[in-house]
Amino acid sequence: MNSENPNRRHFLKSALAASTAPMILPAGVWAADDAPSKRITMGFIGMGKQNRGLLNGFLGRKNTEVVAVCDVDTTRRGSALRQVNDRYRDRAPSGWKGCEAYNDFREMLERRDIDAVCIATPDHWHAIITIAALDSGKDVYCEKPLTHNIHEAKAVIAAVERNQRVLQTGSMQRSMTGFRTACELVRNGCIGDVVKVSCNFGPPGVPCDLPAESMEPGLDWDFWLGPAPGRAYSPVLSPRGNHDHFPAWRDYREYGGGMVTDWGAHHLDIAQWGLGMDESGPVKALPPANPGKDTKGARLVYANGVEVQHGEGIGVHFFGTEGEVEVTRGRMHFKRGDESIAKFLQREDGGSLEGAVAKAEKGFLQGASIKLYRSQNHLADFLECVESRKKPITHEGIGGRSAICCHLMNIAYYHGEIVEWNPEDNTLANSTGKDAWLTRHYRGPWTVA
Repeated sequence: MNSENPNRRHFLKSALAASTAPMILPAGVWAADDAPSKRITMGFIGMGKQNRGLLNGFLGRKNTEVVAVCDVDTTRRGSALRQVNDRYRDRAPSGWKGCEAYNDFREMLERRDIDAVCIATPDHWHAIITIAALDSGKDVYCEKPLTHNIHEAKAVIAAVERNQRVLQTGSMQRSMTGFRTACELVRNGCIGDVVKVSCNFGPPGVPCDLPAESMEPGLDWDFWLGPAPGRAYSPVLSPRGNHDHFPAWRDYREYGGGMVTDWGAHHLDIAQWGLGMDESGPVKALPPANPGKDTKGARLVYANGVEVQHGEGIGVHFFGTEGEVEVTRGRMHFKRGDESIAKFLQREDGGSLEGAVAKAEKGFLQGASIKLYRSQNHLADFLECVESRKKPITHEGIGGRSAICCHLMNIAYYHGEIVEWNPEDNTLANSTGKDAWLTRHYRGPWTVA
């Protein structure tokens, strides 16, 4: 499925060999058969719990072929390789030549036979690997948050544009019917004018102060750290072996942004969707009442005066002049005035989420003027867009701007100051804040230009 790409760029100060770009195939061609030339060949980078699940999902798609896995941990790397080989043992795609395992993602990206990569490393690696993959001519599925900081969000958006690649951010709530219906209710004025939005998720990140521990062999710890500051090993950050939980590296500012960039990346993304701000964003970030102490209470303010508050609720709660919509995974509630129109928040409510969604759609969205992007499956949507070359449901602009919302909120927590923002070009406004807050120190040789 590959053809020469003469525009491949150098990246990370290392020249790589010329790569290839996915061929644009006629719609429906993969439905005809699974000939090797008609499948998307994929590589996977960062083989922890999340990417093992994604790998399983992509392995289940007939129009994909997994040819490479990469991780800095020997055990996780070997486990991912076995996962692919076991899946293909009795039903390998015709022409499949096997799967290779890599410690260094750059070696994987040199391969001409890989069309797309799936990235699920810790956040501090997202932008570096994503940009390298884009510059090597590959399409990218990258987990949320798309980047570790605002500077990187702008760099990733620019890299997609200059390489004309397809990027999907793993903000999969947009491919869930409940969230789309909730946002359509809001966008079509079913709750009147939006007054505020409350998003509930955990605290911002904190500096890493974990004690050093002895490390078992098999983990390339220096490579795991990559652009982050050097420090001694801690299994809290990178548990040894093939762990079945989400490690706590995400709690620490050096590697993630706490729950503000973890669950916040999901819920603030839905707030952006419901407010119709996918091509824009807030104009101000306000710290909590007690900066340095409070872990909730920061706010994002939009040009129309609507505030998105980090506070209480079940997930995302839109408040309007005529009603409310609250939504999270598996639950939704739509009210007009004091009347509950469609509700499924717990089993005691009776019915189901699907029933509540159908009731809301039948009563208020038939013939609605605003219909949002409909994706039934986040992975399938990415693959369909790799074929069609259209923008997927959470493309780089959406993933980048949702990440910026998270980072602005964290800046308000970290520095305790009001920050004004220009969402048109994603820059600080009115002499507030500091440019240094938008990026980080990169440990050599890694950088994001």
